[in-house]
Amino acid sequence: MAASVAAAAGLRRAIRRSPPWRGPSRRPISSKPPPAQASAVRDAFLSFFRDRHAHRLVPSASVRPRGDPSLLFVNAGMNQFKPIFLGTVDPRSEMAGFRRVANSQKCVRAGGRHSDLEDVGRDLSHHTFFEMLGNWAFGGEYFKEEACSMAWELLTQVYRIPEDRLWVSYFGGDPKAGLHPDLESRDIWLSLGVPASRVLSFGPRENFWEMGDTGPCGPCTEIHYDLAGGVGAPQLVELWNLVFMQYNREANGSLQPLPQRHVDTGMGLERLVAVLQGKHSTYDTDLFSPLLNAIHQGCGAPPYLGRVGEADEGRTDMAYRVVADHIRTLSVCIADGVFPGMSGAPLVLRRILRRAVRFSAEVLQAPPGFLGSLVPVVVETLGQAYPELQKNSAQIASLVSEDEAAFLASLQRARRIIDRTVRHLGPSDVFPAEVAWSLSLSGNLGLPLDLVELMLEEKGVQLDTAGLEQLAREEAQHRAQQAEPVQEQGLRLDVHALGDLQRRGVPPTDDSPKYNYSLGPNGDYEFGTCEAQVLQLYTEDGTAVASVGEGQHCGLLLDRTNFYAEQGGQASDRGYLVRAGQQDVLFPVARAQVCGGFILHEVVAPECLQVGDQVQLHVDKAWRLGCMEKHTAAHLLNWALRQALGPGTEQRGSHLNPERLRFDVATQAPLSPEQLRAVERTVQGAVGLDEAVYVEEVALALTAQVPGLRCLDEVYPDPVRVVSVGVPVACALDPASRAALQTSVELCCGTHLLRTGAVGDLVITGERQLSKGTTRLLAVTGEQAQQAREMGQSLAQEVEAAAERLSRGSRDVAEAQRLSKDLGRLTDAVDTTTMPQWQRRELQATLKALQRRANTAVRKLEMGQAAKKTQDLLERHSKGPLIVDTVSAESFSVLVKVVRQLCEQAPSTSVLLLSPQPVGNVLCACQVAQGATPTFTAEAWALAVCRHMGGKAWGSRVVAQGTGSTADLDAALSTARAYALSQL
Repeated sequence: MAASVAAAAGLRRAIRRSPPWRGPSRRPISSKPPPAQASAVRDAFLSFFRDRHAHRLVPSASVRPRGDPSLLFVNAGMNQFKPIFLGTVDPRSEMAGFRRVANSQKCVRAGGRHSDLEDVGRDLSHHTFFEMLGNWAFGGEYFKEEACSMAWELLTQVYRIPEDRLWVSYFGGDPKAGLHPDLESRDIWLSLGVPASRVLSFGPRENFWEMGDTGPCGPCTEIHYDLAGGVGAPQLVELWNLVFMQYNREANGSLQPLPQRHVDTGMGLERLVAVLQGKHSTYDTDLFSPLLNAIHQGCGAPPYLGRVGEADEGRTDMAYRVVADHIRTLSVCIADGVFPGMSGAPLVLRRILRRAVRFSAEVLQAPPGFLGSLVPVVVETLGQAYPELQKNSAQIASLVSEDEAAFLASLQRARRIIDRTVRHLGPSDVFPAEVAWSLSLSGNLGLPLDLVELMLEEKGVQLDTAGLEQLAREEAQHRAQQAEPVQEQGLRLDVHALGDLQRRGVPPTDDSPKYNYSLGPNGDYEFGTCEAQVLQLYTEDGTAVASVGEGQHCGLLLDRTNFYAEQGGQASDRGYLVRAGQQDVLFPVARAQVCGGFILHEVVAPECLQVGDQVQLHVDKAWRLGCMEKHTAAHLLNWALRQALGPGTEQRGSHLNPERLRFDVATQAPLSPEQLRAVERTVQGAVGLDEAVYVEEVALALTAQVPGLRCLDEVYPDPVRVVSVGVPVACALDPASRAALQTSVELCCGTHLLRTGAVGDLVITGERQLSKGTTRLLAVTGEQAQQAREMGQSLAQEVEAAAERLSRGSRDVAEAQRLSKDLGRLTDAVDTTTMPQWQRRELQATLKALQRRANTAVRKLEMGQAAKKTQDLLERHSKGPLIVDTVSAESFSVLVKVVRQLCEQAPSTSVLLLSPQPVGNVLCACQVAQGATPTFTAEAWALAVCRHMGGKAWGSRVVAQGTGSTADLDAALSTARAYALSQL
């Protein structure tokens, strides 16, 4: 017994510390003929659960997380099912009907809490992109016994992995948390024939799975594969993890049973394929071998040999693995609409691309454009499983090649800057943080900081890390100040509250009255009230209560509502409610939120409110109408963008409220002023026609094959609402009519105008690239749009008047300087005023050219004025070592030019000039002659004089400037002469 316990403890330590695939074992990994290809392994998994165990196959979600700000990328198969685990799934959606499902999910683990980026290439198994095979059972459809039996059947009977190569682990309990060992899982494995010696119990670190710091969690049981195969000590690698979600981790750290239990399993395809193909590394499988061959052929490096560590001379094999892994990640992410950019997931992707470029160009000596040439190989290996790769292959290759070329140019500049900086460093100097920052992703050249450190390490130079950390903190503070305000989450129903409602049989909130509005005969919208009953009240911390008192902020659950709860990018309604028979006491409703089909209203209670009370709800008409106007405008904008940019243009998200519309769109390049203007004209055309907006609920399946129908990567209810502009929904959904290609037709649950005319107008007032390939547009409508056009026209007239002034020319420096300053103020106004973005871009270009002309005119006039003043001074001063005097000058620019011209005409003379200004201060400029003594510096000279005048100075050894304030200029000039003579 003691020996078996010791053996188990040793295996625990081995599993914890041993990196998988660390080297060849002494026997083949599998003694059975494996499936020929990775695609067959993937298909066998999906077919097994679909055909033998009646699982529904669902497609992989995009690697862009859907409505989950806690994730940079989808990093596990369960991510898309989180609404089910949390109980927040819309009961009308297709997902709400899921009971047993299976799929192969695209996953990216780079950046954030779970990141393998730094490990990729260093060993034989880590990847930033991988495929996760999984099967799920929701709401107790099946649990531990069935999950374990299915897994064992698949591995041993379908994949024919020898049973003696498989080990299992189960949760051994956690006394601190009050959790008992999962003996049920242990006994299931024993009943399936797994010997007790290969059934190991581990603690919470290994066998208790948690979604995050809070949320659903539970014990898990893992299936491990023995690489050694009985020869010597076992070498176990995890193959499959079966998670049994039984608990919820509360905010206070405690565990509470979940209302419903779920099964969540995950098995990495790459590792499974390595086992079945008898390979000692995931990189040796047919998921990677085509890429490694293409890399060898494309760059001429030595063949890939699978070496690691010190054996990998020149890190050639590491470079192979980095490039192969990263081009897969780049291809999958770009196909799903994540493009390299400057923050969040796009920033991580930018770093991945630059890491790949560096290894391919510097280690493998690949030619320019090499990375883009690998994209077709990725599409060939993964495109059948994930068709979006085939659809977007040209765009992926183009974007990768474009970024590769830009980064190679930056890399060459960075090398020159580093070399020049290092040459000027002393033996004990560290590399300046400011220079490293200027090379970084946050600076000018876009190099990852770890790459900068590596390049310095190769030169034996240490980086000023403390200074770099300070710059990073300052940058973070700046970004925080510039970021858009985060919307408050407000009150929410947690998984227990939702489970309690479902257990009590409380039906989801009937919110269909939110669509009960009409156009009156005078063209005004009429919004009906809604009678409802209070079903439940919640305190601010989410506790269910029977009543709330005066002044209490609470959550209110009703049987029905006419309030629109925030979703689909549309802001929540506002308004108030009154109790039946008491119309003079208003209960303000600040927000409505949807939680698992229940609408929670945030209310401040001026008086007592109780469960069972009858209430009447009134929406804020102006607020609702503003949202309707913006939402219909958003649909027209989406359609107009497709008209201007092409049918492949895709929406990436939006948010709207009565004040503003924000719209993100996938673009290959920033929109030109002509395109922006064309989009506005298209929307104006639809608004001018005052077309009817048709809305109808239809079966979700009917929308699947309609050409031109717009929808986002969201979970839609079934039936789903279809919004069609100008064409009845039945006609729009007829594939033969192709009407959806000619007008705006979208899946949408928002509230809309009944006719387009009420939009009034639409003006795109802002446009910026969020990342490479994604543009954010800001727009206003109605009266705001009209005001924006008026402001644009007014500024255009001012710019035209300034151009005329410039064409007439200026009589003197002062007039030219006034015009230059006026152009600067106009530029600021154009940059910040709400106006049409196409017009802003045109005026910015015009003003830039005008400013250049104005500055040139100022310089010419100043040079002429300085020349005259220079001659006057030369006539007043005989030849000598010093000229110290006063001169009238409108600006530092003129004063400095006079000093410079004096020194050019009298090279052996040191010059200091003072210029009193109308506002009372005195300008100072000086230059020291080339032959002056080393101790005589312009900066010290100017400082001595300006301190005498109570001011300050700045400059270099040769030239300097300063300011002061004095009524006694003679004393200041005497100080200047005395200081200079003491140094000469």
